[in-house]
Amino acid sequence: MQHAILILAFLAIGSTASSWDIYIENIIAQSKDASGTTHADKACIIGLDGGAIWTTAGHPNALKLQGQEGVNISNPFISKDFTSFMAGGIFAEGIKYQFLRVEDDKIVLAKKKDSGALTMQATKTAIVIAHTKEGSQQGNTNKGVAVVAYYLESLGM
Repeated sequence: MQHAILILAFLAIGSTASSWDIYIENIIAQSKDASGTTHADKACIIGLDGGAIWTTAGHPNALKLQGQEGVNISNPFISKDFTSFMAGGIFAEGIKYQFLRVEDDKIVLAKKKDSGALTMQATKTAIVIAHTKEGSQQGNTNKGVAVVAYYLESLGM
C-alpha cells in the first residue's frame, strides 16, 4: 500500500511540474493560420509577481529565459511603466528585442531583425510569452497567446 501511495505521490509531483508545459503546446497550436502553418515556435509562462518561470525548460518548444530576464519582464507589467522596455529593449534567451508597443498595459510586442518577435500578455497572476519565428506572422502568435491568457483569466489566474 505504501508503495502505491509513493508512486501516486511521485506521479502527482511529476505531473504538477510539467502540467504548465501543456500550455506551450496550446499556444503554438493556437498560432496556426488557415493553411495549418504554426507561427509561434517557442513559449513560456512566468509569474506576474517576480517573474518565476512556471513552464519547464525541458519542453522542446520552451522559451528559455535566462538569469534575471523573467524578473526584468515582470516588473514593468506590475508597475504599468514600460519605459525600461522602450529605453533598453526586452531580453529573452539572451537576445535583445526592440520594443514595438504596449496595448492596454497588458500586451507587449517586440521584434529583433533576423531573430523573430515576442508577444507577451499579462493575466491576473501570470505573463504568457511566445516567440514568433522569423518570417512568420506575429499576429497569429498574438492570437495563440491571447487564447491562453484569456483562459487563465477565466480561471481567476
